[in-house]
Amino acid sequence: MTQPQGFNTIEQFRSPGGGVLLVDKPKTWTSFDVVKKVRSALRVKKVGHAGTLDPMATGLLILCSGNLTKKIDAFQALGKVYEGRMRLGAVTPSYDAETEPVEEKPIDDVNEERIRNSAAAFVGEIEQLPPMYSAVKVEGQRLYKLARKGVEVERQPRSVTVSRFSIEDVALPDVAFEVRCSKGTYVRTLAHDLGQELGCGAYLTELRRTFIGEFSAEEAWSIEQIVEEASTSGLLRDRREEQQRAGLS
Repeated sequence: MTQPQGFNTIEQFRSPGGGVLLVDKPKTWTSFDVVKKVRSALRVKKVGHAGTLDPMATGLLILCSGNLTKKIDAFQALGKVYEGRMRLGAVTPSYDAETEPVEEKPIDDVNEERIRNSAAAFVGEIEQLPPMYSAVKVEGQRLYKLARKGVEVERQPRSVTVSRFSIEDVALPDVAFEVRCSKGTYVRTLAHDLGQELGCGAYLTELRRTFIGEFSAEEAWSIEQIVEEASTSGLLRDRREEQQRAGLS
């Protein structure tokens, strides 16, 4: 994908024409928390993100500003790479560590060979059922809002493509892995489904997005760096002065 002029620079991101910024999302932050913080720190009105990360996940989030928000769909369509860790022997309602484990089962008959063989079965075009704890809408309602009320509704499976599901380390009950996949893939669903295949259950405990297309998390700005850049360039001082003139401080 062709990089726009001034790609991944704060100067271009704040320009009238807009820009693209790679940001490393912190754990517990929502993707919108990142958008809100960057919008405020850099004083940019129009900011959007290209591909949601769950609050417990970290890693690469692509932000677009100004006119370049029109490119969000193109960024969202790119393949993704994730590194993660799952725990065998239980499931959770959210398929990750955001909710408490239930249905604990023994893992005595699970070994590395079985795990690798089962993971290989999920490579290719597969069908995934969106988790109840997701932002998918059913009849106008977000699934996660229904899930928090204890309501479960019928969901339609979606076709996604997993080009790599590599088991990197096995230290039972924990399993480290890497996934390369298409847009729309739920990695926590992948962990859950692998646990079901093994017969012992599994849920996601860590997740980090390392690539979107050819764009790497190693190139990303941390929130601290963005705030520091705003402070160094005088943006924070200018905002305080504006608030003082408006009688807001």
